Amino acid sequence: MSEDKGVTDNDVTIPAQSKGAVVTRSGSSGEVAPGEVLLKVSGLQKHFPIRSGLLKRQTGSVKAVDGLDFDVRSGETLGVVGESGCGKSTMGRLITRLLEPTGGTVEFEGRDITHLGVRGMRPMRRDVQMIFQDPYSSLNPRHTVGGIISAPFKLQGVEPEGGVKKEVQRLLEVVGLNPEHYNRYPHEFSGGQRQRIGIARALALKPKLVVADEPVSALDVSIQAQVVNLLDDLQQELGLTYVIIAHDLSVIRHVSDRIAVMYLGKIVELADRRSLYAAPMHPYTKALMSAVPVPDPKRRGTKSERILLKGDVPSPISPPSGCRFHTRCWKATEICTTREPVLVELKPGQRVACHHPENAPDQAPGEAVLPEARESIEVVTIGAAASEAVESEPAAEAATEPEAATEPEAAAKSEPAVKSEPAVKPDPAAKPSTGAKVKAEAADGEGKAGASEAGVKDAPASEAGSSEAGSEGTAQESTDK
Repeated sequence: MSEDKGVTDNDVTIPAQSKGAVVTRSGSSGEVAPGEVLLKVSGLQKHFPIRSGLLKRQTGSVKAVDGLDFDVRSGETLGVVGESGCGKSTMGRLITRLLEPTGGTVEFEGRDITHLGVRGMRPMRRDVQMIFQDPYSSLNPRHTVGGIISAPFKLQGVEPEGGVKKEVQRLLEVVGLNPEHYNRYPHEFSGGQRQRIGIARALALKPKLVVADEPVSALDVSIQAQVVNLLDDLQQELGLTYVIIAHDLSVIRHVSDRIAVMYLGKIVELADRRSLYAAPMHPYTKALMSAVPVPDPKRRGTKSERILLKGDVPSPISPPSGCRFHTRCWKATEICTTREPVLVELKPGQRVACHHPENAPDQAPGEAVLPEARESIEVVTIGAAASEAVESEPAAEAATEPEAATEPEAAAKSEPAVKSEPAVKPDPAAKPSTGAKVKAEAADGEGKAGASEAGVKDAPASEAGSSEAGSEGTAQESTDK
């Protein structure tokens, strides 16, 4: 069967789709109602082999993702946060099947897509799309914007109502670009505009699940707000389901319904947004939240603690035994080094993998904290004293400005006595004396004159206001003129 008529594989048939048409599948569970599980991940793993030697034998593996269990409901936004190298981007590529999992299962709409081949995944590509992190490398520089956004229609054999060009121009308008940009190339756009092009390409086939891998990390702050608001608007209009991967906790808090915190290839906490930010239960989550500045004027003067984790993240090639965070945790005990905690639900809607969670009963009471655990962090208290110091800086600067202005005057008063001999034989080619020059600069700094001539005229007025000005300053000033 030719691709322009439709694709058939494993009892899954998708006919050519026009604008507004409904996709039906005989081999899947059909449409998923809002609030029901759209994507389910169980024990997901991805180990990248390390090969060395002449025969390229495997000597180890990088455990980028090592056992993930979560689900995504239809119509919600799941945010994924964590330090760099914890496996967030790898997880996004696994659930979109851009990478082959080492272990575990990925179910979409009740159907196992873990090991589907290229032919089997092609019908699913309509419903699962990805927005890549780098808007500069994710777009082909040799193709126009129209060719980039129209590629999904050609690959899936879809002919929208009114033609491909009309649909592409409509998508450009939806993401906030000019439809006249159809024939332009990616290098003619800014970073935010390129990210909008990537969003338009991901939305071309009206997907159900969109995985956004750091969608705003390469953009300016003002452009970040525009792209985030665009994603929110598109979700409300089209009923999209998002999995947004980011390291900016402020962005995740703004867009997410639930948040998964990853550390070294595992999820350590999974909770809804309000519960996670109000009372984080895992020590690693607490350390991340303490580093987020809160722009609230009402909290000025209140004390807050910032937890600074010492040391680097352990290597995913040989992760620590037991709890992977115990090497940097201030609550680590002997059980943390030997037994790996299980992700369990300690509060309604809040799952944590920790033996000694925060704001919850201790799962291993009586354990003594390891001596090295007490030195694994540094707690910095930011309180009223720090805020008063910040507020006093402008006053200190204002107090030092007159002093800085008086120092040149003192220098001007002392220099004529030292340089009285050259004043007897003035040299026409000589430069103006330092005293007059400093006085003019001081007058300019006070805003009394914009030109050097005005500054010289104002100099006598400033000397008249001083009780210590004498005849030597007047003689020096007349010499300078």
